[in-house]
Amino acid sequence: MSHNGRNGNGSAADDADSREPEPGPVQRRHTLHNYNSFPSYNTVQVETSDGYETTQYTAAGGKVQVRVIGPDLLRGLLMMLMAMDHLTMALRSWEHGQGRVSEEDGAPVEKWNHPVAYVVRSLTHLCAPGFMLLLGMGVVYLGNSRKQQGWSSLRLLRYFALRMAVLVLVTVLQGLVMTGGKTWLLNIVLFALAVDYFLAGVIWLLISEAERKLTKILIVVFATEERACDNDSDSDAEQPLLHAGRPQMSAAEEKATNISRGVCNLFLLVLSLVTIFWNIWLSENHGHCVTIKSESTNSLASITSNGVGNDNQELEKYWWLRIWFWPVAGYRVISVFPPLAWLSFAVLGIFYGRVVIGSPRARYATLVRHVGSGLIFTLVFVLTRLLHFGNLSENCLQTPENNAHPKRNQYLASPAAFFYTIKYPPDVAFWAYALAVNSFILAALRHIPVNFAKKWLAFMLDFGTTALFFYVVHFFVVVLVGGVMCALFGHPADKNDPAGLPISDKKIDNAFAFFGVWLLCMLIMWPLCRWYSKFKFSKPSDSLWRFF
Repeated sequence: MSHNGRNGNGSAADDADSREPEPGPVQRRHTLHNYNSFPSYNTVQVETSDGYETTQYTAAGGKVQVRVIGPDLLRGLLMMLMAMDHLTMALRSWEHGQGRVSEEDGAPVEKWNHPVAYVVRSLTHLCAPGFMLLLGMGVVYLGNSRKQQGWSSLRLLRYFALRMAVLVLVTVLQGLVMTGGKTWLLNIVLFALAVDYFLAGVIWLLISEAERKLTKILIVVFATEERACDNDSDSDAEQPLLHAGRPQMSAAEEKATNISRGVCNLFLLVLSLVTIFWNIWLSENHGHCVTIKSESTNSLASITSNGVGNDNQELEKYWWLRIWFWPVAGYRVISVFPPLAWLSFAVLGIFYGRVVIGSPRARYATLVRHVGSGLIFTLVFVLTRLLHFGNLSENCLQTPENNAHPKRNQYLASPAAFFYTIKYPPDVAFWAYALAVNSFILAALRHIPVNFAKKWLAFMLDFGTTALFFYVVHFFVVVLVGGVMCALFGHPADKNDPAGLPISDKKIDNAFAFFGVWLLCMLIMWPLCRWYSKFKFSKPSDSLWRFF
């Protein structure tokens, strides 16, 4: 659902021409399939500097294109984790949350899920943030690729809008099919991806234009200063006319370019912070659980301010306004992923893409950037626990270990409490946790040799290059396989068991059986994605088929 490749190719529509020159002191030539996903007539000569990062292929029309392998591997891994998350509901294996309740703003937690369920849920928390991050990266890669092909900003804007429209249409059709026509808009991530993709495209276009204009202004300023300093010097005549095949950039141009790029990147960082912290600022209960004493039982009961003094009919009436920032369940509308609540991840993806494209390509420098980013986000996450900021779960952890030490920092009561975060909408702790882990994973995946990945991780690459196709098809596979497995091997569920998809009155809650069924689903999905990848990459880069 996001886009990637160094200059294109992403999830919801990983179709961009990700052209990517790979500078390096030594070039080796290999004949490779692109990710083992493309038909034999796409085999071409591939150039890599050290066997890492990129691979090259010939798409429809004979145009040579290059993809970066790390983001495709990450997306493929996230697709597999997403399917695991949805399978828990199909098999009714366990409650869909770290704390046996959905991770909602201000929702009280009285008991933790069992360890396997907790770990699985914590891993699947990486999916939506990862998709959004890759989406923002893909906008930059695709935009630069299309600009090189001569596309105007208006044409790119239309392209971004068309992709959004296709994703929204898929969302509507999916909701109608999955609910038998009862729900017109079922937003379980795709609608948010659609809107944020368009917004990311607009932001990238605006920031690129602002950078261009700022650079022109600064060049005039610095060039004037340079001429004043070098008025009597003929050193310019000694400068070579070409450098690395391109006109050499003057000192004024280089300084102006670096400053304008830095200013625009700083703006993106500030915007990413604002767009995650507004989930805290807009919280209807300020991220706290309000504890009151029940008169009838003289026991403590926890409520959130959403249930106090609010008219549910009014909330349903204005769902079309609330849907952008808050989860809603209105008339024929269910939305748990408010687009603007998730925008920060896409903005950081834009920042990431701009930094990668505008920075030296040294392999170890790239590794340092990724690991450094992961460490920064890890530090932010730890601080949210220690300093009680950026959380939407304050006073909400009411488990036995928390109740035993009511004055202790609730997040330090246990490992489960420390890693508990709010996803609906994402709080700062969730944001930092997901970005830290995704950064570390991407750091590792980007440095896997291409030949190794194509041979041993081909399934991840096939999933990662057909993300929207995977997303649509995997629901049917999960429901069908889950229903059959429950009917054959499940045991009856009772009224206290977790709610799941209405496909069986049985459940499978054995961990080994759960992972076995998940593996079966992936084995079914792999040839389907492999086939679709061959089909879509035989189409032109602007084909609607490549949106999937």
